[in-house]
Amino acid sequence: MNRIARPLPSDTAPPGLVRMRVIATGLLVLMAALFFVARAFEPAHPGLGYLRSFAEAAMVGGLADWFAVTALFRHPLGLPIPHTAIVPRNKDRIGTTLASFLRANFLTPAVVARRMRRVDIAAAIGKFLAAPPERGRLWRGASRLIADVLESLDQERLGGMVKGALAGRLREINAAPTLGRALKAAMKEDRHVPLLDAGIRWANALLERNEALIRSMVHERSGSILRWTGLDETIANKIIDALDRLLGEMADDPGHPLRLKIEDSLAELAFDLQHDPEMRDRVFRLKAEMLDNPAIERWWMSMWEQMRRGLIGLVRDPNDALAGQFGEALRQLGETLQHDDKLRATINRFVRRAAVGIAADYGDGIVRLVSETVRGWDARTITDRLENAVGRDLQYIRVNGTLVGGLVGLVIHTVDVAL
Repeated sequence: MNRIARPLPSDTAPPGLVRMRVIATGLLVLMAALFFVARAFEPAHPGLGYLRSFAEAAMVGGLADWFAVTALFRHPLGLPIPHTAIVPRNKDRIGTTLASFLRANFLTPAVVARRMRRVDIAAAIGKFLAAPPERGRLWRGASRLIADVLESLDQERLGGMVKGALAGRLREINAAPTLGRALKAAMKEDRHVPLLDAGIRWANALLERNEALIRSMVHERSGSILRWTGLDETIANKIIDALDRLLGEMADDPGHPLRLKIEDSLAELAFDLQHDPEMRDRVFRLKAEMLDNPAIERWWMSMWEQMRRGLIGLVRDPNDALAGQFGEALRQLGETLQHDDKLRATINRFVRRAAVGIAADYGDGIVRLVSETVRGWDARTITDRLENAVGRDLQYIRVNGTLVGGLVGLVIHTVDVAL
């Protein structure tokens, strides 16, 4: 016949609490034994009066503290004595008081801001990234959980949500002034020169690849006399040579007039991007057309899927990922966070503002959750949990009460004998 196993209670007493209960109760029993032994032999040995007084007072102190400790959590000996079983009778008030304590001392924006100023989150993150701890069971379990969550999500829906949020943000950005300032700054520091050189080289390569096309166009547009005399070929050669020489001179001479003209046009474009309303509107319309282009949407979804798959691979095998370039980048980021005071201050300020915002927006909800959770516990549950949390220290009170009571009884007996 199969036996049904009974589940163990979730709040069994920890070994430390059980051991202290045994010690406190054993000490009380020892004092009782000493009292009766000393009382029995005291007529023959008057000196045992000191031991009897010590043991008697120790029993009184131990019993009083046992009653006080027990009365917190239950009725002593099961007797419904008034003002006992304090915790079960007041569990709802305890929950409300605990929630109010959390709200007043931990979840107000001012308190959170003051405490967060003393916490260097960025430095802790930097230390973790620069020298990650050994990846144990918790790390592997978290990796599997994250990977399973990512794989279970609807990739099209999630990708669409992310794309929609990103596209909405991009639509709101006025890109023209930013592009204009970037172009102006690049030209001021001559960072546009490599791009201009690359454009000239690209034009030269394009000319070389399309010489036959140029010759064909000149031949088709020439009259019959030019074609009959062969001058069309001469004209095509001169055009190609002139363009090739022009591009070569532009590449070799930074002060070439045509090159300077291009730079003037770029400077004018940078100014128009920042100050010309018509140019800003053209950039805004071009940006909107790009965002509405189905090709851009397909590109974004493919990029999102690659990112998602890469992230899944990372969390499923973090050791391999952290051993490569990605891991090196994380370690460099950790070093930077530890030594870059400005970046660390920026991150800490962001975290502090986020924490203050959470406290302001959700503090009442957290308090209500704590209060309702405690109210939902039955009296036995809250009693066991509180007793397991502080019961070991309360048993020390019983031990101290026994010993202190004994010493007080010994002092009183000594004074009584002396007088």
